[in-house]
Amino acid sequence: MSDGPVSDAGSAAPRRMGGWLLRPGKSLTRRLIWLAAGWIVAALVVTGLVLTTQFQESGLRRLGGVLNTTIDSLVVATIATDSTVTTPQIMDQKTLELSSGKYWAVGELNGAGGVRVLNRSRSIWDGEIPVPHELPGRLEAAFGQTITYNATGPIGEPLRVAATIKSLPGRQAPIVFLAAIDRSEIDTDTRAFARLTWISLALLGLGLVSAVFIQVRIGLAPLFDLRTEISDVRKGKAARIERSYPLEIAPLANQVNRLLDHNQEVVERQRTHVGNLAHALKTPLSVMLAEAGSGDASPLADIVRRQTEVMKGQVDHHLRRARAAARAAHGLGERTPIAEVLDEMAVMLERVFQDKGVEIDWRAPDELAFLGERQDLQEILGNLIENACKWCGHRVRITAGANGLGQMVAVIEDDGPGLAVDQRETVLKRGARLDEDAPGSGLGLSIVEDLTRAYGGRLTLAASDMGGLKVVLELPAAEG
Repeated sequence: MSDGPVSDAGSAAPRRMGGWLLRPGKSLTRRLIWLAAGWIVAALVVTGLVLTTQFQESGLRRLGGVLNTTIDSLVVATIATDSTVTTPQIMDQKTLELSSGKYWAVGELNGAGGVRVLNRSRSIWDGEIPVPHELPGRLEAAFGQTITYNATGPIGEPLRVAATIKSLPGRQAPIVFLAAIDRSEIDTDTRAFARLTWISLALLGLGLVSAVFIQVRIGLAPLFDLRTEISDVRKGKAARIERSYPLEIAPLANQVNRLLDHNQEVVERQRTHVGNLAHALKTPLSVMLAEAGSGDASPLADIVRRQTEVMKGQVDHHLRRARAAARAAHGLGERTPIAEVLDEMAVMLERVFQDKGVEIDWRAPDELAFLGERQDLQEILGNLIENACKWCGHRVRITAGANGLGQMVAVIEDDGPGLAVDQRETVLKRGARLDEDAPGSGLGLSIVEDLTRAYGGRLTLAASDMGGLKVVLELPAAEG
């Protein structure tokens, strides 16, 4: 027999329950508070219903005791024969006062499913105690026992009625005894008790839910602290989780630290491999370039030299790309101020292009920072600003700021000739050069785009209002 279907069926219910209780994206605090609040409300509602019901039943039992005493007095006082039934007025002041709220009646079954009254109290005068149509049947089924029910009195007051059927000496037909009393006071007391009970339970429930909220917030405070520390690591404010946590979540904090250590170890290993590869490839390529340039200017030497330069450029490109990917993966805890890098680049490139008279105007908030390594930001901005200086007339403008979405935006513009729309995508391709006479390998913008993408950023080319090219650079920003 296969176990597969049994396993699926058995796990279906837990998955559904888990989907309800542990739905992704829902707050654990809210889940615990709502679950506890639900149980508290349910328990208090049941408690309130039980208390009010028991209070009302207690009051009705007290009235039942009074009614049973009245019926017992009627049974003792009634003289019955086959032809007559005589019941003197019992010595109860309430039953002697008209419409006092306490009544009695003595009668017999009329054979038509009703009760024919033979004698009644003075308090009811010419009125009657209401008799439900099912009462005669119930009396016969419970012969000699007392049955109670609610009814409405002669003046509209709520009544509690007790009825029984008994056989008396001297008469063959059984006699029905009815006693009724106004239950308005019981109903009023019950409503007052219910109101007080529900108010008290509501206050108790509010206090319990507040206590649960405080307990959950205090109990889960270490989780909130751990979340904050992990967020600080992700944002570059910290390199590790440093705080001590309770036994229940300490293993989680330790595992996060181990993961960070492992990540750093892997990245360092990759950097070592990349460095070894760079050393292994660059030395032979440099030798080939030197040998190709030391001999005669033959076609073969020229081909070797050009192809070697291309190979060296490709190696540099892919090595930079590999290092960028490794550093981007290890970017946790790295924070590079933008203003410092822009100032450094502007001073250096103004000196490089001083014969051209280039002026670099840059502006960036002091608190703005890049979530990544300084070396990568220098390479990205260095290539973009150098390219702007190379093609500008005399002015380069750089503005940087935050876009409010966790990213920093740097805009580099120049007053040069700019680029046509169809040329903007071309220059981002590896090795593409629109001017073959200009120095360089054509890998600068391609490297910039690779580095930008490695950090999850974006590079956009557009026309500047200065007349030249506008480069919009978006990179992750570190929170201050």
